[in-house]
Amino acid sequence: MIVADESPLIDALAGLARLAFRYRSELAPLSTALGLEVAGVWFHDDHPTWWRYTPVAGLALLLVVLKRLNRAEERLYAVLMAAGAGAWLAAAVQVGPTHPPLPTVLIVMTVAGGIPWWTHRRRRVRVQVDRTIQAWPNIAEAVGLAGSRVLSAVVDLWGWRARMTLRPGQTVADVIAHVPAIESGLGTRPGAVRVEPDPAHAGRFLMRVLAEDPHASAIPWPGASNPSVGAPIDLGVYEDATLVRVAFLRRHALVGGIAGSGKSGVLNVIVGNLAACPDVVLWGVDLKGGMELRPWASCLDRLATTPAEAAALLHDAVRVVDARARAMSESNARLWEPTPQAPALVVVIDEYAELAENAPEAAASADSVARRGRAVAVTLLAATQRPTQQAMGKGAVRSQMDIRICLRVRERKDTDLILGQGALAAGWLAHTLDAPGKFLVSAEGLDQPRRARAYLVTDDDVHATALRHAPHRPPLDDLSAAALDVDDAQETEPAEVIDAELVNDTDPELTLWTALRDALDEGLTVSDLMTITGMGRTWVYDRLQAHAQADRARQVARGRWRATTHNHPPSA
Repeated sequence: MIVADESPLIDALAGLARLAFRYRSELAPLSTALGLEVAGVWFHDDHPTWWRYTPVAGLALLLVVLKRLNRAEERLYAVLMAAGAGAWLAAAVQVGPTHPPLPTVLIVMTVAGGIPWWTHRRRRVRVQVDRTIQAWPNIAEAVGLAGSRVLSAVVDLWGWRARMTLRPGQTVADVIAHVPAIESGLGTRPGAVRVEPDPAHAGRFLMRVLAEDPHASAIPWPGASNPSVGAPIDLGVYEDATLVRVAFLRRHALVGGIAGSGKSGVLNVIVGNLAACPDVVLWGVDLKGGMELRPWASCLDRLATTPAEAAALLHDAVRVVDARARAMSESNARLWEPTPQAPALVVVIDEYAELAENAPEAAASADSVARRGRAVAVTLLAATQRPTQQAMGKGAVRSQMDIRICLRVRERKDTDLILGQGALAAGWLAHTLDAPGKFLVSAEGLDQPRRARAYLVTDDDVHATALRHAPHRPPLDDLSAAALDVDDAQETEPAEVIDAELVNDTDPELTLWTALRDALDEGLTVSDLMTITGMGRTWVYDRLQAHAQADRARQVARGRWRATTHNHPPSA
């Protein structure tokens, strides 16, 4: 046993050794220079002919180091330092380390190599992580998580992340409740600590500490990223610089957040990507006079800006769902696969609460679409400030939303309204989002509370994107369009007189062709053709599509058909 009072020199040396070990990273350039000096003296005195082997040893060490480096500037630094150290040591072994100008060269190399080392952010963060790991037992005791341990830690682009384990009986919910205390214990800025549950173990969690906010400034939109409605859309960037990718085909989506949180920005990103897809038709509902969606009007097949228009639009969406469902049922198809000729239909509704309040019949139609529209590729994209059950029309709309995008909320409980019951307790802290465009997203495959920031879509971006893609927007498919026209004709127009001579009970195919061939210039409606042939709507739709693909018939007006040629009828 060494007693400090009896051995002050030993005690002082032990203290210096502890300091040297604690600051070993900062002292690395000096210790490396000292090691080269000692090695040069030893090899020069005992093995002066070994100078020729030092480059080989230096190269082997360099290869080991390069495997651990993934950034170009770090690799260049390692190569330069290894080359300089190897050359100096070879010269020192041959002629002696004190031979001029080797001492001066060593000092210059130490300073030149030390400055980048001392100022390197990743090295400083790694040192901080090492010291945090050593101090974590004391920090954990102070913040109420005694018994937790650090299993591993990794430095990344913006800070560091660690895999932690809890003592038996503790849960991730306990950690989430202590996040402000953890930030205080680590000495970070408020909002710098992220906590995620470990999907493989209930007694472990992942902790991420950000040295700087990667979302401190807006992220410009790079443009449309998906060639099809079936491809995922890039909404923005996570804090680890990875992309937020969400697929919207056959998924209803809800975007929620307080005024000024960036809902319009998220909608613009989604609409901008969908506008570039050749296999989706866009309808819009904006009861604020079109203030949000009117800039996209040239890419929207329909835009409703009044309660009456919204009710008509959503009623038509239900008709499309019905028509597609009937056709799929008769053809034994389970899913509507979007193509440019049979596109998906996405109804974008800005501020859904206004719709539910001012147009309850429209809300009822939206409820029907939400329940039945997925399989037939008719989906809703709704945005609202606070999606309470009353604001969402007391229907199934909110419960049917597969994609939940939550921006900043004013009250903690609003997180559960948008993301679902229990989200707040599970770590989805939407009330801590501190800038427009920052959001959390919950969807299939995205079940961890990772913060992201949406791309910034400027007015110029909207104008340029709409101008580029408006000429290439697809029309609604004939099946869906005919369903709308047939219903309109039945509700508003008297039935037309059909010539009884056209009816042929024995050959409906020939009867259909005869009717199309002898139709007037304005054509015949699908309802007329059903009466003439005695066949169902689906059969008529299918035969019209076959004639149209063979260039034998065409749609002369919305919902009205006639033959394009008076030649012989098609062979059976």
